[in-house]
Amino acid sequence: MENSRLKAFGHLLDIMDELRAKCPWDKKQTIESLRHLTIEETYELADAILEEDMDEIKKELGDLMLHIVFYAKIAEEKQAFDIQDVLEGINEKLINRHPHIYGDVKVKDDEEVKENWEKIKMKEGKKTVLSGVPASLPAMVKAYRIQDKARGVGFDWEKPHQVWDKVQEELNELKQEVEKQASPQKIEEEFGDLLFALINYARFIDVNPENALERTNKKFIRRFNYLEEKTNAANRDMHKMSLDEMDVFWNEAKGMEEKK
Repeated sequence: MENSRLKAFGHLLDIMDELRAKCPWDKKQTIESLRHLTIEETYELADAILEEDMDEIKKELGDLMLHIVFYAKIAEEKQAFDIQDVLEGINEKLINRHPHIYGDVKVKDDEEVKENWEKIKMKEGKKTVLSGVPASLPAMVKAYRIQDKARGVGFDWEKPHQVWDKVQEELNELKQEVEKQASPQKIEEEFGDLLFALINYARFIDVNPENALERTNKKFIRRFNYLEEKTNAANRDMHKMSLDEMDVFWNEAKGMEEKK
C-alpha cells in the first residue's frame, strides 16, 4: 500500500516536470496566474462535499493536489523551495502541534487539543491570536474563524442560552434602528452585529453557518427552478402571476422534497 501511494505521487511529480518543460500553457503559468484557479478549485471541492458526491470529491482533491505540486515546481525553479520542503514543513508542524501524540502532554478532549494548538502557535512566533485568520476570507467564514480562534484562548461564552440572548439583543437593536429610520451606516452596523451573533450561536449548536447557508441556497434554487418549469409548462408569464399563484408551485416543490 505504501509503495503504491509513493509511486502514484512520484508519477504526478514526473508528469508535472514534463508538462512544465513541454506544454506551452503550463510553461507560461506563474504563482500569481494560478491563484484564482486554485480558489475556484477549492470552491468546487466545497460544493462536492456539500453534495456528498465522493467521486466528485476525489476528482477535486486531485485538482488541488495538482495545484500544490504546480506551486512547488515553480518555487523550485526560483530556488525558493521544493515539494520536499513543503512536505517536511507540514510534517514537522503536525508533530510539534500534537504533543499529546508525539510527546508526554495529556489532554482530556478535543477542546484541550485546540487550546494547546493556539498556545503552540503563539510560541512559534504568531504575533496575535487572530493573525492566522486570512484577510481575504469571505466575511461569514472569517467571522466563524475569528470566534473559533478567540475560543481557543478562553474568550467565549459558557452556555448556548447566553449566546441566544445576545442574538435576541442584537435583533432588537436592529429593529429599533430600522423603526427610527437611523442612518444606513448605523443599520448596516447593527445588521452586522446580528449576523456575527448568529454565527456565534451556530458554533454552540454545532452548525457550520457557511454550510447551512449554502444548503439553503441550493434548496431555494431547486424550488425556484421547479416553480419556473411549472410556470413555463402552464404557458404562464411569471411576471404577471401573483405571489399566491406562484406559492402553489413553490409549495408543490417543498412537499416533494419533504416526502424524500
